[in-house]
Amino acid sequence: MRQFPSLLVAGALLWSALPAAAQAPRVNPKYADLVRAELVAEPGAVAAGQPFTVGVRLVMKPHWHVYWRNPGDSGLAPEIAWALPPGFAAGAIAWPVPERIPVAGLMNFGFEGETLLTTTVTPPATLDGASVTLRAKVSYLVCERECIPGEASVAASLPVAPPGTSVRPDPRHRDLFETARSQLPQPAPWPARVSAVGETLTLHLAAPGLKRETVRDVAFFPYSETLIEHAAAQDVSIDAGGLHLALKLSNPAPSEPVSRLDGVLALTEETGSGPVRHAFALGEEPAQTAPVQAAPARPIPAAAAPAPASDAPAGLWQAALLAFLGGILLNLMPCVFPVLSIKVLGLVRQAGESPARVRLHGLAYTAGVLAAFLGLAASLIGLRAGGAQIGWGFQLQSPLVVASLAYLLFGMGLSLSGVVHLGGRFVAIGDGLTRRAGVEGSFFTGVLATIVATPCTAPFMGAAVGFALTQGAALSLAVFAALGFGLALPVLLLTLWPAAVRRLPRPGAWMETLKGVLAFPLYATVAWLIWVLSQQLGSTGLFLALIGLVLVGFCAWVLERARLAGPRGRRIAQAAAVLGVVALGMLVAALDRDRAQAGPVAVAGGPEPFTRARLDSLLAEGRPVFVNMTAAWCITCQVNERTSLSGAAVRQAFRARDVAYLKGDWTNQNPEITRVLEAHGRSGVPLYLLYRGPGSAEVLPQILTESIILAALDSLVPPRRAAALDPASSPKE
Repeated sequence: MRQFPSLLVAGALLWSALPAAAQAPRVNPKYADLVRAELVAEPGAVAAGQPFTVGVRLVMKPHWHVYWRNPGDSGLAPEIAWALPPGFAAGAIAWPVPERIPVAGLMNFGFEGETLLTTTVTPPATLDGASVTLRAKVSYLVCERECIPGEASVAASLPVAPPGTSVRPDPRHRDLFETARSQLPQPAPWPARVSAVGETLTLHLAAPGLKRETVRDVAFFPYSETLIEHAAAQDVSIDAGGLHLALKLSNPAPSEPVSRLDGVLALTEETGSGPVRHAFALGEEPAQTAPVQAAPARPIPAAAAPAPASDAPAGLWQAALLAFLGGILLNLMPCVFPVLSIKVLGLVRQAGESPARVRLHGLAYTAGVLAAFLGLAASLIGLRAGGAQIGWGFQLQSPLVVASLAYLLFGMGLSLSGVVHLGGRFVAIGDGLTRRAGVEGSFFTGVLATIVATPCTAPFMGAAVGFALTQGAALSLAVFAALGFGLALPVLLLTLWPAAVRRLPRPGAWMETLKGVLAFPLYATVAWLIWVLSQQLGSTGLFLALIGLVLVGFCAWVLERARLAGPRGRRIAQAAAVLGVVALGMLVAALDRDRAQAGPVAVAGGPEPFTRARLDSLLAEGRPVFVNMTAAWCITCQVNERTSLSGAAVRQAFRARDVAYLKGDWTNQNPEITRVLEAHGRSGVPLYLLYRGPGSAEVLPQILTESIILAALDSLVPPRRAAALDPASSPKE
């Protein structure tokens, strides 16, 4: 087991880059001026133990807006992730009263021009040093007709006041914070109740002092994203009993009677000195956690909850069974074949060992698969709990992970091709591990099989993983364990049945030929991973990734020279290999700096890029919409696109029924796509949706055929104008 520490190092090469996959996308420099963010503090200094107010100031370009805590019919609320000095604590965001922002027949709630999102920060009882620095990362979605996700890192430094000193507001920011406080809702001075009749929910406020002729611009902003129709008219009446506001329920038959209405009521009252805007908080605001303010998942479209997928699991046992079956089918996916074939080759070598030893290899392989699945699941659950909007396969949204995996598989391929013979202290890395007779080799093969399996989605997997991520950590891990056990089961059964192992061909010279042949699936996988990088990186980043392959080849060549050289030459070669590895590590760390961030671009004759605003606009026009959520690293997605979605019959059916085709690319992190996936009980791609109009969408299977798509499209009634379409014209995809 002397190689075990090296095993940990090899595993860390991939795992260390995982948090990078959870980062929100940087905004394209083309859109950098849409939002200007800064962190401002109300006091001029910080005093130990005295809470104070800070604010994230967002200044938007004219006609662009960011969102309130409930974004309305579309959008995403801003999030603030705090990085504070030890002992400091940040409270929840104090949300100002939003504006109603109509978009294509829908209604959003947000802020135009400028807003200040304030938070109370509490310092510790004692402070050391002359100053403190507060830092935060602000993630937002800014929209006009298109929506651009972005983020900004903000910071503010404040001097530390002497003990016993009362701090005073900074005169530079006094007006800013006074204005922000005037925009916060105040407790309602009147008692409130609600009544429901059919699809109408009426809010009653016992406000006898109000007069109908002096009140205008009444609007209610609910905290819940799904209770009422945001775009529906809000009819107000005022009589001797007070104010009555009629709202339209999203669900006319709720599972439980609506007994309260939590949110903000805003109105303008004409007084002798002019109009006065009032905002009142009704009910209790749901508890929020700090430091990250994350908007709760919401349905797509917001006006109606989506229909559940037909294969959605009803409970833990059903989800575990679907995950188990999906894990078994993963063995048939092209992602797993290169590594699985190497493991079978290892079993051929081990055919002459004792049955107990062979079983130990099977158990070690299973342990590696389970450890990797549970590790990935724990990372995913933890990052989501911290507010990151990510899903299954999230690690492949990081160029660092994709490049590391490509280099590891390339090194394994070179070893299988006989370019380098890894031994001694290097035996625990890459191919040396997977081909060792020791159980650590079997363990690492299981880890590697799991990592390369994540780009593939087998039938049954999507619903099971989506269900798992809506449960507590223990239940989620149980479902992921079932998925891993399904992946490991075929090899485990082979090792537990000694007769099957003995039926494998005996070791011989043919194995060297087979070993060389098996290198080429690895090279093909490397080529695919480099193609994925080409979708994630700009031209400079892609060039650096290719240079990384050259460095891997250099290290392999140097190590082989060291094996054949004398003592002095071996030391020189090993030193050169170490320098090559260091250079490779520096190169991998630099890859993310050139991440491609181009805005959505439509390709002539092809699908339009997915944005929520574009989906809303098409649905408002009454057009049916087909949505394809995909990613460059998702092999299942690529196979479906080439075998089913690009066929002439499907394109003609889209034209005949005037179906708009939107394609959501999740290769890089995209919060809008993540929200759509979550709304339909999925945590990863592929996801195929057919919208017949505003409301719920039909969820198509993850493994597509032309017949499945055509059958779904047959349920659409061809529009009258479809007959006038020129069959030779470009498809409206």
